[in-house]
Amino acid sequence: MSKTITSGRLISLDALRGFVMFWIMSGEHIIHALAKAAPIPVFVWMSSQLHHTEWEGITFYDMIFPIFLFVAGVSMPYSFEKKMALAGVKTPRELPAKEKRKIYVSMLKRTCILIVLGFIVNGLLRFDGFDQTRFASVLGRIGLAWFFAGLIYLNFDLKKQIIWFIGILIGYYLAMKLIPVPGFGAGILTKEGSLEGYIDRLFLPGRLHSVVYDPEGLFSTIPAIATALLGMFLGTFLKTESPYFSRNNKVVIIIASALILITIGLLWDFDFPINKHLWSSSFVCFVGGCSILFFVFFYVIMDILGYHKWAFPLILIGSNSILIYMASEGLVSFAHTAGFVFGGLIKFAPIIWQPVFTTLSVTIVQLILLYFLYKKKLLLKV
Repeated sequence: MSKTITSGRLISLDALRGFVMFWIMSGEHIIHALAKAAPIPVFVWMSSQLHHTEWEGITFYDMIFPIFLFVAGVSMPYSFEKKMALAGVKTPRELPAKEKRKIYVSMLKRTCILIVLGFIVNGLLRFDGFDQTRFASVLGRIGLAWFFAGLIYLNFDLKKQIIWFIGILIGYYLAMKLIPVPGFGAGILTKEGSLEGYIDRLFLPGRLHSVVYDPEGLFSTIPAIATALLGMFLGTFLKTESPYFSRNNKVVIIIASALILITIGLLWDFDFPINKHLWSSSFVCFVGGCSILFFVFFYVIMDILGYHKWAFPLILIGSNSILIYMASEGLVSFAHTAGFVFGGLIKFAPIIWQPVFTTLSVTIVQLILLYFLYKKKLLLKV
């Protein structure tokens, strides 16, 4: 029998969320330090995968953000399940208008909170001035993409949801390829010449992350909605009860779907390159397929086979992922605390290995904090 955590989500969702967040909060620094202390091929390769691509192409680090958004999409059908049960309906489209309005208000509130938290992570409270404040953010994009994917989920049946998904990807592709940018022309997919960068420079207030464009900018948030929709499709399929879809059959179909998406992404890459900065349509397909495969790994081991104790550290991270993300992005100096507690012991290690133990000590401090919050049920839920 599948196990779920108390809030109704699959355990594998929190574990996968924790897995990708681990690399942001401290995992990447551990691997970089290991690659310097013991430069064997596996550590060197892993270190190379924990950097964003300069422009086109893909690394594991480029997948972290979309996987997190994908997971938010998977959880969507589960989070709306209670609301539908209370209203006595089976599908979101059957919800009374009054109940839908309540959900809309709740969704809008969540989105606004995520946008504001994104502002804070970007340094809003430093009060550097409007022109020096970056308003686009990872959390803001998650909030916006989740919100619009939620609207599609609540108001359209599955067939129309799929049409929305395809329409978003093709529409974004056509716009990026056909709409001319002043001074550059149409279909120029460079930092300066892309339509996405031009729209950011024209309409996005404050400071852009990369001067001429923002990787979490306005226009590229549109295909991010498709990433959330992919997760929503998976969540809907997992919840489907049908004699034609046994649990094993579902896993096979899910894996096949992932491979198809990856193939589409690779083929589309020839004309619309896989590019995380632009969140290109090929990027959505390729990383969407990879996200599904990552999910299947955790889902089979934890929710089908029932082996979940090994992933408890990941669940600690995943259950408080927004809090640890914000803390790791500068709100809390874990390095200072780790140095205070473990710094004396680390000095006895060989100099070349000291950075490895230093980064490991940061992870230990983070996990201790997360464990305390988990036991006290102090979870930042937005």
